[in-house]
Amino acid sequence: MLSLRDVSKTFDGPRPRRVLQSVDLDVAAGHYIAVMGESGVGKSTLLNVIAGLETPDTGTVYLNGANLAEFSDDDLTRLRREHMGFVFQAFHVLPYLSVAQNVELPLSLVGTDPVASRRRVNEMLESVGLVERRDSMPRELSGGELQRVAIARALVHRPRLVLADEPTGNLDPDTARQILDLLRRQIKDNASAGVLVTHSRDAAETVDEILTLTPAGLVGSQSRVA
Repeated sequence: MLSLRDVSKTFDGPRPRRVLQSVDLDVAAGHYIAVMGESGVGKSTLLNVIAGLETPDTGTVYLNGANLAEFSDDDLTRLRREHMGFVFQAFHVLPYLSVAQNVELPLSLVGTDPVASRRRVNEMLESVGLVERRDSMPRELSGGELQRVAIARALVHRPRLVLADEPTGNLDPDTARQILDLLRRQIKDNASAGVLVTHSRDAAETVDEILTLTPAGLVGSQSRVA
């Protein structure tokens, strides 16, 4: 589903800074990996390159066999909208939309039939335990509830690829565990390829395979029991 070949990225400036070096990665449908590493090593940049938000200096990113370098900006936007789901530490829930409207947004953007859209939103709200909160506004929710809205929104359109960047960094341990279990379950149920970037060993323990990003690239592998 996702393949990176010899991907490198340097940020220009008075002192050019290379943040990715010769990265190779393969993630199959239904496989969930964690990328760990020290601060500043390029974990978030790696997610941005995978999503086509940053262009690598060298190397190639393939999604479902398609080379992202061959896509126009409009094509990349459409690809992200239709086939990717993003979960971030900061939630990015829109404050002027209700819970249900936030979750429905990806379906609206791709023109899903309204009846099918409402049915799918209800399914996702039930899966994240927020059916009774469907008409609530974000300001009325706890941090854990906001993150569940973000996960429901990221997965409502059954994306081929799920990218999660420190999704539990602002949550207490019990809520973090609930969110991580939910994220894993949804990735598995939808047969998505999942990439979790995290500093947390506890978070990494919920995936199928743990990789470490270093200045020399992705090194080491720890396979886990699913």
